Amino acid sequence: MRATHSLYNNKCFSATLPHVMRAKRAFDIVGAAGGLLFFAPVCLLVAMAILLEDGRPVFFHQDRLGERRRRFTILKFRSMRNGRITRVGRVLRDTGLDELPQFINVLRGDMSAVGPRPLTEADVLRLGWTTLHYDFRWRVPPGLTGLAQVVGARAPRASLFLDRTYIARQNLWLDVRLIALSFAVNALGKQRARELLIRRS
Repeated sequence: MRATHSLYNNKCFSATLPHVMRAKRAFDIVGAAGGLLFFAPVCLLVAMAILLEDGRPVFFHQDRLGERRRRFTILKFRSMRNGRITRVGRVLRDTGLDELPQFINVLRGDMSAVGPRPLTEADVLRLGWTTLHYDFRWRVPPGLTGLAQVVGARAPRASLFLDRTYIARQNLWLDVRLIALSFAVNALGKQRARELLIRRS
């Protein structure tokens, strides 16, 4: 009962600097609107590919926990059918194109361009991140990309450390660099981009 209560307790969140959040929100709106316009032809091709392969639905909807652990519905291009990844879906996941509809989530204010990975409530319960100790992670909106996502952290402890690092140091210049790295991942593929980053480090 105590864990469940803390999962939805909004009084314990520390405020991020207002001027940082205002600048970040303006950056998000401009970036998401520009992203939707720029990737509109790609989105159309992806939707057609999904329809041609196995029909509707084109989009995948799922509840996630956003800033202050508030629920929102995340949008993605559907990449699975009957529990299996489709051929189109595999390409979408390898390139990150399945996440393009999340620009809409950014415009709505559900997400930011950069932030912690958006988790489901089941994920949070499974990881045990229900207590006040972990609430720092929800001081900011979840992101299309983030430090943990770019690095490719899979272990919960590593992901949490990177989320904490990003939240403590967040600024627009850091966001721009992480977005640039994410574009490299989308262009080259996740594995190849990370191999190149490791070689240069």
